Amino acid sequence: MLRITGKIDLNSIDFYMEIEAPHVARKWKPGNFVILMLHEKGERIPESVYSVRDGRIGMFIRRHGKTTLELYHRFKVGDYIYAVSGPHGREFPIKHYGTVIYASDAVCGHAENASFTQELKKYDNYVISIQTFETGKEVYPEEFLAEKHADEHYVTTLDGSAGVKGHYTDLISKIISERRVDLVLTGGSLAGMFKASELTRRHGIPNYALVRTIMVDGTGMCGSCRVFYGGAVRFACVDGPVMNAHLIDWEDVMRRDKRFIEEQEKAKNLFLSKIIAR
Repeated sequence: MLRITGKIDLNSIDFYMEIEAPHVARKWKPGNFVILMLHEKGERIPESVYSVRDGRIGMFIRRHGKTTLELYHRFKVGDYIYAVSGPHGREFPIKHYGTVIYASDAVCGHAENASFTQELKKYDNYVISIQTFETGKEVYPEEFLAEKHADEHYVTTLDGSAGVKGHYTDLISKIISERRVDLVLTGGSLAGMFKASELTRRHGIPNYALVRTIMVDGTGMCGSCRVFYGGAVRFACVDGPVMNAHLIDWEDVMRRDKRFIEEQEKAKNLFLSKIIAR
């Protein structure tokens, strides 16, 4: 049983949660993720790591499914969850690349945007961080943005109500047309990362993406996170989740990501109906 030590709303759908997990904190490296279980028979949910400090891990979590809604509504600071397993996944090599862009447009990508940016700066990289939100109201509080770690930081909003209007891919296109970029990292929506991969491919820029497909066990045994990668079958949980974006069959990844939408909606609505009934 692991204690919750922090919980803060980031916007209307995302929240920050910190949990005591010294076994993870000791070994975590950029590119790793964790799996949470709220109780013994609970669903296993993969989460990206935003911060590691004093034996605790901080995560950004979106309440969009039954388990994340349960975590948000039924667990508070001081409560305990059943398990945090990890670190899972393959460590991404942090070294000197030169000028690096990390761009994100959803919760898992925003978490890794901050953690990667901080680690990349330790190797004298010039880091440009871009974080995209739908509206100005959805932008995270300043202390949770990657701004404090980056050489340049941009917020973009799809409706133009804060920062630069547009998606991070629009800003990447502008930046790489004006100056040299040695590496692009992306995280968040699959559609956004697909678009970025096509853009970087045309310009011959290395691009690695956070491939957060549907995962169950996190050890490569279930096969749920299968990715066609360079013509071969790979599994995002053990061969990624940070993978070369130019080798990914994005159409297959996005198709497989929709497999359980109906079941997810049923489970979520059933849980919400129980909350309302109370």
